Amino acid sequence: MSLVLEKICQTPLKNIAEKIFNQQRLTEEDALTLYESPDLLSIGALADYARKIRVKSPAQDYAYFVNNLHINLTNICEGSCKFCAYRKKKGDEGSYFLSETDVEEYLNTYVLKNVKELHIVSALNENANLNYYKKLFKKCKEILPEAHIQALTAVEIDYISKNENLEPPKVLTELKKAGLGSLPGGGAEIFHETIRLKVCPDKVSADRWLEIMKIAHSCGIPSNATMLAGIGESYAHRVDHLSRIRSLQDETGGFMTFIPLVCHYENTSLEVAKNNTGVDNLKDLAIARLYLDNVPHVKAFWIQLGLKMAQLSLAFGVDDLDGTVVKEQISRAAGADKTHTVTVGLLIDLIKSASRIPVERDTVYNIIKVYR
Repeated sequence: MSLVLEKICQTPLKNIAEKIFNQQRLTEEDALTLYESPDLLSIGALADYARKIRVKSPAQDYAYFVNNLHINLTNICEGSCKFCAYRKKKGDEGSYFLSETDVEEYLNTYVLKNVKELHIVSALNENANLNYYKKLFKKCKEILPEAHIQALTAVEIDYISKNENLEPPKVLTELKKAGLGSLPGGGAEIFHETIRLKVCPDKVSADRWLEIMKIAHSCGIPSNATMLAGIGESYAHRVDHLSRIRSLQDETGGFMTFIPLVCHYENTSLEVAKNNTGVDNLKDLAIARLYLDNVPHVKAFWIQLGLKMAQLSLAFGVDDLDGTVVKEQISRAAGADKTHTVTVGLLIDLIKSASRIPVERDTVYNIIKVYR
């Protein structure tokens, strides 16, 4: 044990530190204690230690990224989420809907063939039905056969199921046949009902989100999980959210990575006063690593955090910086990092300068290349 970790055992975080050192599971009370602690550096050191002891060498020093492209098919949405700056009504200036032909032309004309992931999420639009997605996914696989399709949040799956009058297992099975490989983690927001009623009253309940994910996992479709901080929740609400993720993961093992997201307020109806601080962002990442002992990866989504904060997070339990993130529009509409994309070379440099080993991966964490 390093001198730094020994010193943590002399602080108010002693009991939690001993649990981490002995690889014992933290309680909700422990997680709340960490959130309320001012000792950010000790929390970060514990999270970094937990990251290392849960994997075998040489993966202890790996930091992952993927060469990925985001396709946001439409911004015309029936939802009413207060934190969304992306949503438009049909006929609004700037509203759009991409046809299958539009996507095909874009992939054939502008997209490099070395893309390993197509990340497809957008909006609740009746024209984006099951048949539309099936045709779209098949076409994507024809054009980019090596690319993994990670698409459709649990909220979108629920919407399609209701519109088609089909149960989610049928919808997911049909989409999997068409090329769907995994689900993103969006739509989780904060699970607690009081928060959802205030900021996204029309969105599926927490129980329904978790149910859809459980069904996906049972269909052999892995997924990510997220938490959106800064929408009026308390630390206790965040801990409750993490607890529900951990409980489902105990049951299914289907979550690949956890992604703490942070709300941006530009063009939204939420108050900026609820904004997460940099300390809050780092705590969300580190506490996720410490509490979610059964989720293999913790991702820093640099689009929302910024490249420098994402790089710093590698010392706070994070082992994934997402990827090149070409053409993401939803977070940027609310004021997130306006950088169009980053190169593989920049990601490699960021990771190496943080004294970690860059590893290019595919969506399900198969290693493509280790940059030593």
